[in-house]
Amino acid sequence: MRITLFGLLLLLAPWIDTWADPVTSFQGAMKSTASVQGPPRGSAAEREAVSRFEKFLGCLNEQTARQDTTKVYAPDAYLNDTLNTIHGSQNIRDYFIKTAKGLDSMIVNFDDVAISGHNYYFRWTMDTRMKHLSPGKNVRTIGVTLVRFDPEGRVLIHQDFWDSAQGVWDHVPLLGSVIRWIQSKI
Repeated sequence: MRITLFGLLLLLAPWIDTWADPVTSFQGAMKSTASVQGPPRGSAAEREAVSRFEKFLGCLNEQTARQDTTKVYAPDAYLNDTLNTIHGSQNIRDYFIKTAKGLDSMIVNFDDVAISGHNYYFRWTMDTRMKHLSPGKNVRTIGVTLVRFDPEGRVLIHQDFWDSAQGVWDHVPLLGSVIRWIQSKI
């Protein structure tokens, strides 16, 4: 089957608006939290917030998603992982539970953390094994997560920057082939 670029755009058209919306949503979240101060720089509270976030995402599973999401994320938190945009810790918890159910395992190793203003940038390597996409195959990706904490050290903003094509879409039957074909033409 041969798909032209025009045909591919027609197939993707219903999703284009949802892809553009996360940018506006992220910019709004950044603006609305611009004056929020997280834990004091260099404090034990700051170290605890960073450690709690890394521990939570380091080995996310259904149990930790159920028990710990609302401890790690503020009630009005914003999350965009390049696949979905979610608002509110309860919705984030439900999303993490759903995600965990589709995984055999997920391990995130945090390589370092950089701080700029109110923003924390976590550089990581993630290894996942998905139940329904490339079963039994380890998928390794790299990325950076921007986090902004509230005064209690809970996550207000979680914005991922990673190649979701390599991490997920590349492993979807047919779609993965289309993505690899497009990448070969660029």
